Amino acid sequence: MSDTATRVLSLEDDLLDLLGPAAVSTEPRVRERASVDGSPMSPIIAAKLPLGLADLVVFPADAEQIAIAVAAAARHGVPVTVRGKGTGNYGQAIPMQGGLVVDTTRAKAIVEVGDGFITAEAGTPMVLLEQAAWAAGQALWMYPSTAQSTLGGFLSGGSGGTGSIEHGSNDRGFVAALDVVHADGSADIIHVEGDDAQKYVHNYGTAGVIVRATVRLEPLREWRGLWASFPDFSGTLAVLQTIGNLDPTPRLVSGDGPEISASLPADEAIPGGRSSLRAIIDASLIDTVTAIVEGAGGRVEAVREGPQASIRLSMLSYNHPIEWYQKSQPHEVFHLEVAGTPLAEDVDAVEAVFAGGKLHIESTKAFPIGMLAAPYVSEEDVYRGIADLNAIGVGVHNPHQWNVDFNVEQTAELARLTDPNGLLNPGKLNPDYSGARKGAIIS
Repeated sequence: MSDTATRVLSLEDDLLDLLGPAAVSTEPRVRERASVDGSPMSPIIAAKLPLGLADLVVFPADAEQIAIAVAAAARHGVPVTVRGKGTGNYGQAIPMQGGLVVDTTRAKAIVEVGDGFITAEAGTPMVLLEQAAWAAGQALWMYPSTAQSTLGGFLSGGSGGTGSIEHGSNDRGFVAALDVVHADGSADIIHVEGDDAQKYVHNYGTAGVIVRATVRLEPLREWRGLWASFPDFSGTLAVLQTIGNLDPTPRLVSGDGPEISASLPADEAIPGGRSSLRAIIDASLIDTVTAIVEGAGGRVEAVREGPQASIRLSMLSYNHPIEWYQKSQPHEVFHLEVAGTPLAEDVDAVEAVFAGGKLHIESTKAFPIGMLAAPYVSEEDVYRGIADLNAIGVGVHNPHQWNVDFNVEQTAELARLTDPNGLLNPGKLNPDYSGARKGAIIS
């Protein structure tokens, strides 16, 4: 038996004693499910799968048990990868060196809802946090388009979503405090706040594992979901930033041309053959937005209220329209995350970078961002296109690689202290990473 296998068996015995048999599994199907994420959305990554298989999976029931599992793996010298729902698209949650996968989805207690904050365990779905906030007359600063994602997963691997027009990405003050555990063999939970907490955001758990988090809430407004349509994409593009820059700030403004719109789930508010614009706005803006839409040759298709209307719109934003578009096409489709004024001002040039290119667009306060989809030809063609997009003033984030791409140097420095043996999600933190970084999209 190899040294690695011996260490894994020893860890399994330890975890069975610490957490009980219901929390520990070596079943092949469980290990396989815990070793994949949303990365098949990328044809480039999909061609390289499988990239790793867990030897052991553990299901902690709370934050303290997450810490216990991570500490046990560190003591035994076994690599450990922590995951939420596995919705990330870049392979962040794949255990590339095997070892232990910690599935946090059972650790989902909401600890406290206070004035301007909510504290919950890492496995809590974001949609449950939003529902708890609404019940208290508040709302999350932001939540991702995959609203079922876990709190820990969104902070470790996500960027932004609904609410990002006003608040930017999730490293811009959304996190008030974190409880984390390091890979030093101790199950001590370390409380960090402010700037110290930001160091653990968007680094895929490579410098420490988030077991509990406190994030910002704001007073609940009278949100309305508004659906509009235009004869073609030019109408949507003409008004998207205008609506995004209104006061009070909308939570979300998304748009698609007729082709991507046709692939979205059936809804009378998304009529066939037309470009779709969707927004979550303050109720006081309904007349203003209606006038903007009609002035650009469009029409308002529906105005809906309540949390379900907002969640439904959120799940038709960011990557989600591209996922629906991929499913509708007879060929492989890839996408890039893109940003900059050319998306609205010269969409033909942006889409022409790739044959058959189609753009999904979102508003931010500064400039539009989006997802550029096209038929997949080759990895080389994708990288050729990234250079061509940069040349016309379009920022690009590359979703076809799994390296930490945010505060890389800071994370590597922190990990030298918090993970001295390189056991946390190995294969994801490359100090020499020189590719496109997260900040190219949402600021």
